[in-house]
Amino acid sequence: MTTTSITVTERAVERIAQIVCNEPDKKMFRISVEGGGCSGFEYRFDLVPKAEPEDAVIEHADAKVLVDSLSLVYLAGSEIDYVDDLISASFKIKNPNATAACGCGTSFSV
Repeated sequence: MTTTSITVTERAVERIAQIVCNEPDKKMFRISVEGGGCSGFEYRFDLVPKAEPEDAVIEHADAKVLVDSLSLVYLAGSEIDYVDDLISASFKIKNPNATAACGCGTSFSV
C-alpha cells in the first residue's frame, strides 16, 4: 500500500491490524518524527482515535496509518515494514532521506 510516497508493506499492514483490533478507542496507527534520539530525530509510533485535518492517511483493509504534514517531509519515499526475527520484532523504517542512523534503527539524521 502506497500513498504520499510512503509505502507500507503487507507485513506492517497485518501487524497494525492485529494491534488496533484490541484497541476499541484507538483504531489508527500514527507514525511521526520528533527531535531527539541519539542521531537527532527519532521515529514515534502511537495509537490514536482519529486523524487530524493535516494528516496524510494511508489506508488498507483494517489498517489506517497516519502521518502528520511535518513528519511527511522527513518520511517521503520511506518504506514502513514489520520485522519479526530471532532477536526482536518491531516496525522498521527504510528512509532514503536519512544520512545516518543509530544501531537500533529508531533514530536518524538528515
